[in-house]
Amino acid sequence: MKAVRFDRFGGPEVLEIVDLPDPRPGPGQVRIAVRAAGVNPSDWKKRRGLLDEELPQTLGHEAAGVVDELGEGVADVAVGDRVFGFSVEGAAQAELALLSHYARIPPSLDFPAAAALPAAVETATRSLDALGVRAGSRLLVNGASGSVGAAAVQLAVARGARVIGTAGPANHGYLRSLGADPVAYGAGLVGRVRALAPDGVDLALDVAGSGVLPELVGLAGGPEHVVTIGDFAGAREYGVRFSRGDDGRAVHALAGIGALVEAGRFALPVGRTFPLADVARAHRLGEDGQVRGKLVLLVG
Repeated sequence: MKAVRFDRFGGPEVLEIVDLPDPRPGPGQVRIAVRAAGVNPSDWKKRRGLLDEELPQTLGHEAAGVVDELGEGVADVAVGDRVFGFSVEGAAQAELALLSHYARIPPSLDFPAAAALPAAVETATRSLDALGVRAGSRLLVNGASGSVGAAAVQLAVARGARVIGTAGPANHGYLRSLGADPVAYGAGLVGRVRALAPDGVDLALDVAGSGVLPELVGLAGGPEHVVTIGDFAGAREYGVRFSRGDDGRAVHALAGIGALVEAGRFALPVGRTFPLADVARAHRLGEDGQVRGKLVLLVG
């Protein structure tokens, strides 16, 4: 099969399309013929050598496609089913991928839209669960217009929370469409939030990692009410919880997201699609941060 791989660390130019042996599913796994695979910031962090020192490495933690082989004990899907989910091996950017956690693709979604879901939905759900977001919560999401932020906004609104989201002015209309009250980034953030919520908020989620943890702690009434997925150093300095899934991932979210999608209560935009062979170009655009919506590779 064709797959994305690199055998040295560096810029997007180190990425290659290589031939690798076809993988075989283990117990509880399914193999899919990949139709689309998501591209995430963790991919370029891996490529730069920031996450794992071993070489060579493959890429891709989320994909959507058609089941073509079942591992031992799999009875909830059949060959030919459309599914999306996670490649625990980090090898989803390929013609074939093994999924250990998966769900059927909602009927209304195509493969690129389905491939955009797993990482954002899991991360957002895990963060909201850690915060205890529920009906009546007042939640501030810092970095609300990206994929994870937008997922968190919609999932929190679905739980009955009131959401305030930070974003650049160009994305305020988008946040309103998701059900959030938008506020601008930058100096004066606390005042803008208090103009909408004079008593502050109950909880805060930092997706952007933009150095505003002290402000979020003040608005939420203490570090115990704040979770960050983007500021590891700040979390240690201010006593805020940093969530990266080490204590378990919210893979249950995959099975539950379909109902919200089909009810018109959840959607994530696909910003750009690229053929698998253009993975380096997808990395360059992603690192530039100029595309709103998920970057997705098309396969097959």
